[in-house]
Amino acid sequence: MLLRGSGLHAGATFSDAAVVDRGAESGVPWGGLLLAFAEAAVANAPDLAEQRQAVMNELGENAMIDAAAVIGIFQAVVKIADATGIPLEDPKAEISSNFREELGLNAYKEE
Repeated sequence: MLLRGSGLHAGATFSDAAVVDRGAESGVPWGGLLLAFAEAAVANAPDLAEQRQAVMNELGENAMIDAAAVIGIFQAVVKIADATGIPLEDPKAEISSNFREELGLNAYKEE
């Protein structure tokens, strides 16, 4: 949702399909590199150090730190929301319904 809004503001088009389809192009500069880093960090994958180094090599240390901070805050916010049982607000559910369906995210919804 925010990526699409940022794209509209910047006059760019982004696709969030890359989140669930590694073959899809997101339109985000260095999106594949950043996604690989995020996935490795969230999973504490064995290749995390290599993914972190790849971001530093390509984008620099400050960009790697920024990316790590974004990964960390998203993990914290999601865990807090899940732990407290915060439901998706109706307006957000409405405006995100099309891409949640498109990406298959509704399959994760608990009944």
